[in-house]
Amino acid sequence: MPRMIFVNLPVSDLGRAVAFYEAVGARKNPQFSDDTAACLVFSETIHAMLLTHDKYRQFTSKPIVDAHKASEVMICVSADSRDEVDAMVRRAEEAGGSLDPTPVQDHGFMYGRSFEDPDGHIWEVMWMDMAAASAAMAKGDAA
Repeated sequence: MPRMIFVNLPVSDLGRAVAFYEAVGARKNPQFSDDTAACLVFSETIHAMLLTHDKYRQFTSKPIVDAHKASEVMICVSADSRDEVDAMVRRAEEAGGSLDPTPVQDHGFMYGRSFEDPDGHIWEVMWMDMAAASAAMAKGDAA
């Protein structure tokens, strides 16, 4: 079985967060969702667990960071093409996200953009031409 990742994110409005991530392309798994948490599936191995603040506090005694004011983590997901990167970022904007809170990366063989969800969590979306990246690394041109 391949390793799976479950990114746990505290959200201030669970319904709004679910709608945002569905608009970006994730699908809700009702088996692991209720009125305090929702599992949003990006792929067989990548899941985002959206947790109300009360639910999130059940797992840690640390304060919840206001991601609009401080950065705790940046999450990066891969894309199959440059067009897919732009499409996902565009869907995030249409769903109420902020575009490119981190610099756009365009190195020819690698292209990435980012978005911020309504709670301030930053997601990067990255495409890489692996053959061109290997060639660039061999020449010492990698980013």
